Formats: sequence, structure tokens, C-alpha cells
Amino acid sequence: MAFAKLPILSPLPLPENTVEVGQAARKGWVIYEVKPGDTLLGIAARYGVDPRHIMWSSNLQSDRLQVGQRLLIPLVAVEDRSPRVPPGVEVYRVRPGDTLQGVASRYGISVLDLVSANPSLESLDRLVAGSILYIPKRTKGLLVVLPEGETLVDLAARFGLSPVAVARANGVKDPLDLKPGDLVLLPGIQAKTTYQRLLAKQEAERQARLEAERRRQEELRRLAEERRRQQALAQQRAREARRAQAQQPQVRRVSYQEGAMRWPLSDFRITTYFGQRGAFQRFHTGIDLAAPYGTPIVAAKAGQVEVAGWSSVGYGFHVVLDHGGGVQTLYAHMSRVAVRAGQWVEAGQVIGYVGSTGWSTGPHLHFEVRVGGVARNPLAYLP
Repeated sequence: MAFAKLPILSPLPLPENTVEVGQAARKGWVIYEVKPGDTLLGIAARYGVDPRHIMWSSNLQSDRLQVGQRLLIPLVAVEDRSPRVPPGVEVYRVRPGDTLQGVASRYGISVLDLVSANPSLESLDRLVAGSILYIPKRTKGLLVVLPEGETLVDLAARFGLSPVAVARANGVKDPLDLKPGDLVLLPGIQAKTTYQRLLAKQEAERQARLEAERRRQEELRRLAEERRRQQALAQQRAREARRAQAQQPQVRRVSYQEGAMRWPLSDFRITTYFGQRGAFQRFHTGIDLAAPYGTPIVAAKAGQVEVAGWSSVGYGFHVVLDHGGGVQTLYAHMSRVAVRAGQWVEAGQVIGYVGSTGWSTGPHLHFEVRVGGVARNPLAYLP
């Protein structure tokens, strides 16, 4: 066991007619700073000392600790005398899962009796595994530590008890047999104030748990209501979009002077039309044709490949064909381009494959028709 280092002092000269006695039992102290979650019982169990000894050494008035508080933990060498425990009091080491009520029931005593024998308890609900409980099996009463400088007679007088009754309860014939640090049982005295404080603390913690659960349930209800509201809003928007699509006017099919175009895909569905999509959305300069990933894309009309590659403005992999007369077609979001710039392609020739590159939310072909650099409705040029 490690001991705190104490300063070495020069020996003082002994006066005449003095007798030199043996050295006192070796003792040491550890200065411990309280951390979050620490309890007096837990710290005492960690260092193998009685929590009452920590209270006495650190001049504590109660077992309540504050984070950052410094404690003086006494460490006694193995050869030092162990504190005396009164006869009829069993030293019980707390096991995992033990409760105060369970231990009291096991020994046939009340919780108040158990608290009186362990007045430094901090909770009626939680026990630290490995800590010590004192069980009064024969005589019930308050179990205290004999302070330095006091005797059994002093303790008895303070609590208004007969020294003879206290000596009998503690199994001693000579009150001076008890030394500071020994446990003294004061028969018939109950730690009612401590018990009431622990009951109040237990109720406060229960109310805090109930309040925390109430707030959690309230938050869950709020989140559920928000989800329902968002789902209803999404459904309403979907219905409005379907109505707007159903009411969209039919586009008159025409062809320009050099002839009509053909559809760039053979199996598709139109998901977005040409034009203004909403009050706050960008103008859609083409039509979107949804199709499975990798579907072949063909030239809508014969022409020369003007652009074939990656776009920096959101089209991803795309191809632009020049058909002459100022007419161009654009094919965007490809997974792969199958032609190169400058190449001549015929109508119906594969120029790439459907993908979802660039600004895209799923596999589709964005198809545009431009005349003189101005986007036109592709449906006006398709059969």
C-alpha cells in the first residue's frame, strides 16, 4: 500500500526524566479531488477505508460531495489496529444488484434500522457494489465512529444514554477499551432525520425521472405530429402536381423546314415537361424522359457531333448535335458517351446511354431542342 510522503523533521532533544516509547503505527494520507459521479461510499470502497474515516479526516459535516472538493483519505498500514465493530453487528459487503430494501428484508430488519447503522448512506435506491454495510443483528441503534478525544462516556452523555447500557450494547467492560475510530452502537437511537432526508431525496429523484419521461413523451408526440404534417404537405403537393400536369395544354406537333425528328429513346415516360415548373423553380429548357439505367440513346436527327463529354453546368456526360440551319439537340445526364466531337451521325444511331450524372436525382435523359441558340419545346419537333 502506498503512503503519502511526509516532511522529515530533525529530532527534538528529549527532556530529562522522559521515557522513549516505540514509534506510532505508520499512517499516510491521499489527497483526492472529487470527480463527477463520485460518492463517499464509492471512494471509500476504492481505497478500502471506512467512509466515516474520510469524513473525520476531511472535516466533513455530511456525506454530500461537490465536484472539485478535496478529500484527505487516511491509509492505515496493515499492522495498524483495525477499527472495532460491536458484537452483534455484521459487516456486509454489497453485491451487484443489492438494494437497501432487499438487504433489510434478508436480515429481518427495517430500512430505518439499516440507515441508523449506516448514517453516511447517500441514497435509498443505489448501493455501490463492494462497499460496506453494517447490519445490526442483535441490538438496533445508531452506529457512529468514536471521534478523536472522546470516550464512550462522552458519546453516551451526548445522546442522553446510560454509559452502562452503551458499554453493554458494545460488549465492553471498561469504556476506555474503545479507541478513536472504533464503531460504537448507541442502542435505541434512530437516524430519523437522515432517513427522512433520504426519503425526500428519493422522492425528488422519482419526480425528476417522471418529469424527464414526460418531456421525452412530449417530444416524441411533437416529432410524430411534425412527421404527419410533412407527409400531408407532401401528399398535397403531389396532388397539385398531378392536377397541373393533367391540365397542361396539348402541344401542337409541327416540324421545321428541314424535317421532323424522332424520339431519342424507345421505352420511356415523360417526368418533366418544357416550361416553368413552379413559382420558385427554374425554367425547364427541355423534357425529361425516365428510362432504365443504360438504355441506349439515339440521335433524334442526322447531324454532326459538336460536343461530347462532361458538362460544368450540371448536364453531366452529354452530347450536342448540330443539324444545320441553326438547329441543335442536346442529350444530358448520360452514363456513357458513345461518339466523339466532329463525328457525323445518322438519325437513330446510338450516341450514348441513359445515366444520372450531373444534377440528376435518378436515371433519365434530359432532351433539348435549340433553334438559333434559344431553347424550344421539344414536343413541337417530335412525332
